[in-house]
Amino acid sequence: MTNGHLDIAVRACAIFDELVIGVYSTPPKNVLFSWEERIAMTRESTAHLVNAYVEGFTGLMVNYAVHIGANVIVRGLRHGPDFEGEFQMALANRMLAPSLETICFIGSQELMFISSSRIKEIALLGGDVSGLVPPPVAVRLAHLRASTSITDDADAHKAEGG
Repeated sequence: MTNGHLDIAVRACAIFDELVIGVYSTPPKNVLFSWEERIAMTRESTAHLVNAYVEGFTGLMVNYAVHIGANVIVRGLRHGPDFEGEFQMALANRMLAPSLETICFIGSQELMFISSSRIKEIALLGGDVSGLVPPPVAVRLAHLRASTSITDDADAHKAEGG
């Protein structure tokens, strides 16, 4: 979870009576943490949102949304390429579940540049990500970095003049 995700959750909670934050079991990108760890971090990061609930899910998001009785899927947009992907996903979801609507929130300007891939790179190379992720995520990223050999690899690269 990034501060961009949290921003969308906070804003959605202000509009909807209940927000279920679904954590997908096997995203199409490389993740640093297990599904259970990602669920726990998301729960910790959103604990202050009294009308938000975090659940893990498998399979198609649209099927999960129908299963839990959702009327709306909330998504966040940062920039143009996000729009193209979300537009296609919304149309596919409408075909699969015509009763569901997709509502996209435009990300806050100060968080537009945040991506989980960039955060992983910064964190694992020793950069400060505390302004990019909620505190529970920052703590786990710091522990992960401390327990990996990436620090040693980066130091060796510097020693070699890289």
